[in-house]
Amino acid sequence: MATLFSPLNVGSITLNNRIIIAPMCMYSAQQGVVQPWHHQHYGMLAQSGAGLLIVEASAISSEGRISYADSGIYNSKCEQAWRDVVDDVHRYSDIPMVMQIGHAGRKASTDLPWNGGAPIAPVQENGWQTIAPSALPYAEQDPLPRAMTEQDIEQLISQFVQAAQRAYQAGFAGVEIHAAHGYLLHQFLSPLSNQRTDIYGGSLDNRMRLTLAVYDAIKAALPADFVIGIRISASDWAEGGWDIEQSIALSKALDARGCDYMHVSSAGLTSQQRIDVGPNYQVGFAEDIKQHVDMPVIAVGLITEPQQAEDIVSGGQADAIALARGILYDPRWPWHAAAELGATVQAAPQYLRCQPHGLTSLLTQ
Repeated sequence: MATLFSPLNVGSITLNNRIIIAPMCMYSAQQGVVQPWHHQHYGMLAQSGAGLLIVEASAISSEGRISYADSGIYNSKCEQAWRDVVDDVHRYSDIPMVMQIGHAGRKASTDLPWNGGAPIAPVQENGWQTIAPSALPYAEQDPLPRAMTEQDIEQLISQFVQAAQRAYQAGFAGVEIHAAHGYLLHQFLSPLSNQRTDIYGGSLDNRMRLTLAVYDAIKAALPADFVIGIRISASDWAEGGWDIEQSIALSKALDARGCDYMHVSSAGLTSQQRIDVGPNYQVGFAEDIKQHVDMPVIAVGLITEPQQAEDIVSGGQADAIALARGILYDPRWPWHAAAELGATVQAAPQYLRCQPHGLTSLLTQ
């Protein structure tokens, strides 16, 4: 059997296969509350045959949203709306669902991507004051963020915990802490964005302190079987920035704490990044980290072909692969991968009749 379609234990849950749907922002919420779009979107992805569905980054506070149309998990309305989505999905699919939770920091308060995605100043409509480890913007022309106080940091940790508790109450199997792509926790990790002189800045241990504190606080507040993973950017792709050696140190610290999985991406921290993009361009980071941890490691980065994905997991570069844009383009990618690799994938009984002639063992209920 193809390794890609073998089971994988992630904390307390067992995935049917090693294909994971990565979190992708939909920019379609209202005041942080998900809408009918999300019911249709996640209902579609839940029928893909993937092993795990990680829903889009949901902000731990209204100011933590990337844009004014981002989803949130910071009040009872947000929680109930997500509960309705989870209930709808699980009415027809048993796919495990995890929520990515995060705070955009200095990359918050932006317009929608299809409107250009430019930062919106606090004085403009749909804009607000952003915060960051240090008063440094993402790009020179961007509005200046406010440097966080230690009181702000303590409040942030509490907000992460409350968000995780709301995700649990909404029916999610776990949360993925968003410490990647230049958002707030990543901003604390990278020396390019963190120039603090207190216990949260300077040395690697100090820059990792907040991310580890967030993990520890969530773990202490939630049941033992609630999955807690993390997504990181393994490299800033910029001189003097966060890199793979520091990522390994962070991964080892999280692994020692019992973290359930590591989702390895890269970049997003600085406008000065220079990325060498190509197939598997981020897989090497996952492979490097996997050599130092026991927890499952998820690889991403222009993984588009079934055999390519199979080679990654069977070759031991990662324990699973995650798809983002690729599964938006082809929501049945796991079906097609199973057909190519001679595997079987679960499908709703309403779809069993669609199996092509000669592939009668492809789909199973």
